[in-house]
Amino acid sequence: MSADGRLRAGIRPGLTVDIVQKQDQASGQLTRGVVAALLTRSPSHPHGIKVRLTSGQVGRVKAVLSPTGE
Repeated sequence: MSADGRLRAGIRPGLTVDIVQKQDQASGQLTRGVVAALLTRSPSHPHGIKVRLTSGQVGRVKAVLSPTGE
């Protein structure tokens, strides 16, 4: 299961997501982690909702995965 990362309503703390960090935007390299906090306040964003992962990394959500990471 994979969902769109551009809508804030579909993202919540505890979900496993793939993000692209600022320094990886050119390469498109994704980082997988668990959402700790949502940083974008608007209901949607064309490049993805910005989140902070439990690891402390910050980036825009490209894919929302299941809570177990499957």
